[in-house]
Amino acid sequence: MTDLLQLADRVERGVIKALSIKQPYPHHIFHDGKDVENRDWPTKGRGWFIVHAGVSKSELDMDDPAEAAMPRGGVVGMARIVDCVTAMDSRWFFGRYGFVLRDAFPLPLVSCRGKLSFFNLEPETLHAVAQHIRERAHG
Repeated sequence: MTDLLQLADRVERGVIKALSIKQPYPHHIFHDGKDVENRDWPTKGRGWFIVHAGVSKSELDMDDPAEAAMPRGGVVGMARIVDCVTAMDSRWFFGRYGFVLRDAFPLPLVSCRGKLSFFNLEPETLHAVAQHIRERAHG
């Protein structure tokens, strides 16, 4: 619980950046064991990041009610990057680079705009995300 409360404080201070990922991939990270985020570019960054689900429907099967209902257009959780690799023994790895993920957890949607690469969120969004993390710590 203390770790989550410390994480919430770091989020609220704006220390942790966000990364936008198209659905259904955030869903797979939180619920299906997706352990890597594929990218065309590497990162030296390690540690926690805020998972933002982009508004794009391009990766979704909109005829599937479950996929059509996935939250989009805001923060949906947190995950930790522990490595950046060019090869990985994971059914989820298919990219030029893979950000190896650990400790991912979902949060209720906090609507906000996404951006390319890692980006900073507005203070009011950070506050809402931090509150959800604190609720998770106490629940």
